[in-house]
Amino acid sequence: MSPRSPALERNSKSLDQALTALEASLPFAKSNYQTRLFGVADTLLESDEGLSCLSAQAHRLEAAGAFDGGGWADPAKLLPPLVRGALVAGGVLPVIEALSELRMLAIAQGRQTSPRVSPAEARDFLEEVLALNLDLLFPRATEASRTIPAAQKAKAERLFRFLGAELGLQNLVHVVEAEIQAVCVQRPIMTRQARRMIRLMEEIPSEEQRSPALHQYARAVRGAGELAQRHRSLADYRSALLEADEAALRAEAQASAENLRATGLGSRHHSVLLRVLRTKAPRLIASALQLSAVGQAELESNEELAHQLIKVAILPASPQAVYGLARLLDRGLLSHKDVAAGLRRLVDLDLCAKVRRGLLRRRSHSDGVTANSLLVAGALSVLGQPLGIGQGNNPTCQAVRGISLWSQHAPGYLLELVASAARDDLVQIRFEGEVLSSQDLDGGLARDHFDDELDPISMILVRHLDRLYDEMMRRVASRDDDGHKWANPGLYGRWVPHGFAALLDKSTGAVAGYEDFVRRFYATHHPAYNDGYELIYTNPVGIFVTTAHGDLLGLHAVGLQRVATDPDGTLRAYFFNPNNDGRQDWGQGIKPSITGHGEEEGESSLPFHQFTARLYAFHYNPYEEGDGYAVPKERIRVIEELARASWGKSYVWSKGPL
Repeated sequence: MSPRSPALERNSKSLDQALTALEASLPFAKSNYQTRLFGVADTLLESDEGLSCLSAQAHRLEAAGAFDGGGWADPAKLLPPLVRGALVAGGVLPVIEALSELRMLAIAQGRQTSPRVSPAEARDFLEEVLALNLDLLFPRATEASRTIPAAQKAKAERLFRFLGAELGLQNLVHVVEAEIQAVCVQRPIMTRQARRMIRLMEEIPSEEQRSPALHQYARAVRGAGELAQRHRSLADYRSALLEADEAALRAEAQASAENLRATGLGSRHHSVLLRVLRTKAPRLIASALQLSAVGQAELESNEELAHQLIKVAILPASPQAVYGLARLLDRGLLSHKDVAAGLRRLVDLDLCAKVRRGLLRRRSHSDGVTANSLLVAGALSVLGQPLGIGQGNNPTCQAVRGISLWSQHAPGYLLELVASAARDDLVQIRFEGEVLSSQDLDGGLARDHFDDELDPISMILVRHLDRLYDEMMRRVASRDDDGHKWANPGLYGRWVPHGFAALLDKSTGAVAGYEDFVRRFYATHHPAYNDGYELIYTNPVGIFVTTAHGDLLGLHAVGLQRVATDPDGTLRAYFFNPNNDGRQDWGQGIKPSITGHGEEEGESSLPFHQFTARLYAFHYNPYEEGDGYAVPKERIRVIEELARASWGKSYVWSKGPL
């Protein structure tokens, strides 16, 4: 056991003194001594070692009176759904809530007895708390999580990691499995969260608790083929592949590809397999990626470039690029001259020092990978998975939405931006006749608090795009209309129509002309009222994001991909959510779906009227506007009631025109 730091020793002593003083205090004076205890506990919650120290003393808390006079006094009356609210509240509430969870842990582990709660009941309570807060046990960035101060969020996540480790996750297998499936079905480029959950599930002793689906996810991460399962060492696996006959290689290729496509997860072994096939059996590459007819034709037509990309970017250090390559080939992108040229340029691009450091920061020093290899691997992922891009913990949904839009509709242009940012550390975009250079700009929504736990392309580009977008909004701030009217086409380009509708009156901040707004959206996007025009390009729209109670969280940028009827006959809006988690509960029964309703990889969807009820701004082509007057008043009334009873409570509503 490593020695404890002097600071931890001091804090541990302070904790013991605070508990001793609280134990000795009279009932009427408890509150004074509680304050001192909570202060020491708050400090200890800032580190894993401090949390362990606090847990070791948790059996003393209740008897000492730590919970006297508050809602935590009787552990039998505590409710798991209320835990999260207290952990993310302000003031001393998160500290008391954390102490309450540690008390329950002490009861569950038999270190404390309680006449009101049995060890089994305490364990059930904590397991339900973990199940209700998997985003804290397995952190993922959402609109809600970005509203929590970073230090407070870190403490909550640390607490949940500790509880999970102490309790074990045996009884949460089915809950965590559902979470793994929900994360993977959205096909994110960043898969660290899913891989961590899969690894934890593998550590559960009982094989019987693991479903076939969970086994498949484990094989996808660890290597699916028979040879991969037999040879865990990558060097041994490579040797086995080199000695294998074609039948064994074909079986290995098919097993790897099936798991890749079923889960969206690439493995280190799969990377090694593709590298061996490139030289030993190139005819099996299509099988190893389970390419579509388009993908196979693309591979045959661009074999030299495809092989170069495998050599440069498909490495054990970048396993997720395997899936990106497969999807890129299926999109037929290598036949685009600008894409082929852009990828070749990245292979030997002279990277600026800051970008090189950023790319190499998270790699292992034993993996033998270069910064250019990671850059090309990132490009394969973004081009192959346009809807797999995520903003992480940054308030940069507009920038990420742009990367997704360009990947879909202008991949060559996107690669030009990447090259400029990676080589010159700048991005230039013309806005209203003037060239703006990110190098000359400060500000941006992320500013100095940028979280670079992103895919390589986003890590390089987002900061530049964030500053440019912020500058465009600053330049149009004095105009009468919503600044997004000019900033969206200014940043994203000609793919954004110039017609624009927004709900909030610029001068008053009130909701203005709501019925006209809804009718215009129906007249430009609903097939029954817009003369049958379909979306050609992603439409950058703005939505109100709300909590599970319907309360306003904030404004958010998403990309409306298409409007279509789902298999059940319901008209739905399918959209890209840059936060990589399109399944939040927005209240009023409005829960975006990520699968089961005709969603394509990475899409979220809602019934059309529900999506409209959360909309605040959209673009449209005024020459393709249909018959908004024909939308039934009853339909408008239902949408307006949803709006007024949720985000609308935060605004004044005006009867004036838009």
